[in-house]
Amino acid sequence: MKFRSDPATIRGSIAPVVTPFTEDGELDLASLRALVRWQLSQGSHGISTGGSTGEPSAQTIDERIAAMSAVAAETADQVPFLPGTGSAKLDETLRLTAEAERLGADAALVITPYYARPTQEALFQWYATVAAEFPSLPIVIYNVPSRTAVDIAPETVARLRRARANIVGIKETTKDFEHFSRVLNLCGRDFLMWSGIELLCLPLLAIGGVGFVSAVANLAPSAVARMYTAYTEGDHKTALDLHYALHPLVDLLFVETNPAPAKLVLARRGLITSGHVRPPLIPPTDAGIARIEELLAQSEGVA
Repeated sequence: MKFRSDPATIRGSIAPVVTPFTEDGELDLASLRALVRWQLSQGSHGISTGGSTGEPSAQTIDERIAAMSAVAAETADQVPFLPGTGSAKLDETLRLTAEAERLGADAALVITPYYARPTQEALFQWYATVAAEFPSLPIVIYNVPSRTAVDIAPETVARLRRARANIVGIKETTKDFEHFSRVLNLCGRDFLMWSGIELLCLPLLAIGGVGFVSAVANLAPSAVARMYTAYTEGDHKTALDLHYALHPLVDLLFVETNPAPAKLVLARRGLITSGHVRPPLIPPTDAGIARIEELLAQSEGVA
């Protein structure tokens, strides 16, 4: 809640942590809390949970709330806390967002409703409804068309910004970089934008973005955070060096469906007790593991 009154302070590398499960598939809150402590020790500028990397659609609403509660307690206002609270159902989205507000989240990251493929007018009404329900909580739109099959148009984002003052920003997870620019152009350059596409994190800063919610921060949180800091301090060479050094880890994340590769690596490092992913995901195949090991070797020294 410390950063809620000034969402513009939610900047830099906001790490979207995985949700650890035991080998039996149960929620592993002890590992989750340990991951958050590690992220903070590595210099991440904020913490997010319940985004795509956190497997939210494979969890019950009560499990998602339990995970949010654990992360909120561990973060404890040291850095901004930006949980994902969206669902395909409005009642679930409202319940999750209410819990995030109660737990002291600094903003709520609300994904476009998936599977239904709503129209732009329907998306406007969806976000306007959520924002109206929580007028004192900053709302961040989460645009990830590869997961949801719907792309919120820049014009719709701008309309929402005009309609609801607490819609303060957007996490853009689209490879259409023109989309980033058009949103900022229509909404105003004080509108907050974070990149969810790993290889567009650094480029976004050049056009006015405030940071990134990048899955690669699960594996190299210090490097991702330093890339942001280097750029903002004018050390563009170091920022570029880190951007390119992270390439193998970015490729590793998507050898097979995220977050299975990341969880395998985190389990091998002893940062979580198990690399378990819930169905319909599966652990990396033998071929996937071989490729992951190649990419790990290429990324040696990146931290």
